Amino acid sequence: MSEPMDPIRSAALRRQRLAERIGEDAALVVPAAREQPRNRDVEHPFRQDSDFSYLTGFPEPDAVAVLTPGREEGTFTLFVRDRAPSAEQWSGRRVGPQGAREVYGADEAWPIEALDEQLPQLLVNRDRLIAPLGRDERWDHRLLTWLQAARRAARGRERAPQRIDLLDDNLHEQRLIKQPDELEAMHRAAGISVAAHRRAMQAVQPGMREYTLAAELIGIFHRHGAEPAYPSIVAGGANACVLHYVTNRDELQDGDLVLIDAGAEAEGYAADITRTFPVNGTFTGEQRAVYDIALAAQKAAIDEVRAGRDFDSFHQAATRILTEGMIELGWLEGERDSLIEQGAHRRFFPHRTGHWLGADVHDVGRYAVGGQWRTLEPGMVVTVEPGLYCPPQSEGVDSRWHGIGVRIEDDVVVEQEGPRVLTDAVPKEADEIEAMIAAVHSAYYEDSD
Repeated sequence: MSEPMDPIRSAALRRQRLAERIGEDAALVVPAAREQPRNRDVEHPFRQDSDFSYLTGFPEPDAVAVLTPGREEGTFTLFVRDRAPSAEQWSGRRVGPQGAREVYGADEAWPIEALDEQLPQLLVNRDRLIAPLGRDERWDHRLLTWLQAARRAARGRERAPQRIDLLDDNLHEQRLIKQPDELEAMHRAAGISVAAHRRAMQAVQPGMREYTLAAELIGIFHRHGAEPAYPSIVAGGANACVLHYVTNRDELQDGDLVLIDAGAEAEGYAADITRTFPVNGTFTGEQRAVYDIALAAQKAAIDEVRAGRDFDSFHQAATRILTEGMIELGWLEGERDSLIEQGAHRRFFPHRTGHWLGADVHDVGRYAVGGQWRTLEPGMVVTVEPGLYCPPQSEGVDSRWHGIGVRIEDDVVVEQEGPRVLTDAVPKEADEIEAMIAAVHSAYYEDSD
């Protein structure tokens, strides 16, 4: 594995590719994330906006990046917080405009207070303004104000943008195809996440609280300099039937399964893994039956993650096997294809089989283009996560299945030769899971004697 990527150098190469993509008639404007209050005098831990980080590598809040390809003074302009010794005493050293130029490669850099004055000038002689719109009312208002100011500055003698294009067909399409340095970062995030999931399998015990098992995951993340990519799901028993269960406070019961959906974020890139395993180390007959169907569906789906297949193909592969399994278990009655056409399977499999993965755990990029599912290309990364869930009190289903929820998820890179699974070092064969937990439990009891 190569060394961790240099975010500043990587950002420069990305800006160069994006500048070529958007052309000299466009200006692209992207804001940094803002600090968000948690409670009185306390902010949430700061996490940079993914689009802004991708293009700049700049780590601070309250900044704006502007790309103006072909501009004589330079393509890349940054507006950042100015140096302020009194503020830095409390919150740490700021980069400032000089550092933005010298360290982060900005051709021009201004204090953020100069934004209203300088940004409209950067939009003159541009036909298109490319920017996020519709996500933040305050940002939208400022964007329109700058656009109006640019038109006034042009004074009818020069051009000014006549339309706003969203980031989707420009920056987000570029982000969808991962470059080698991004895939290496995702490989590292996956490796940390694999270690965390293996630790959770080794640590699980009946009577443990869900949050105690969650702490094992977070400990591994932090030990390797990573953060959770999203709130970890540690769902014992019927809690696994709640798809985004994050309460993580119940006791793990002997005889139940526990579903863990958790991933690390490292170097700005996410992993996303789900495993489901028995709290006491042994699947019951019913649990094993459901688990084996979910695993078969996942294997079939992963095999469909190939260049040239469409995005829906792996979902359809999983859906067919899961629906056949629902019929076999007695959860549904009827013919497979007819049940799928009716949507009957969604009662026990209510979500799609995967999503894009990258700097965001649900990463950017269109799933369909021109009304058709898009074709998978090398460098795309998807999750593959079929599941079967039988909530308590499911009518028409024998009670022995109630409360069983299983999901199995891996991160898969699309390659010309076929799928490359980044996260397959976490056991998922039922026999392998039982053997791993049994070995740990056996060692524990031997040490106790």
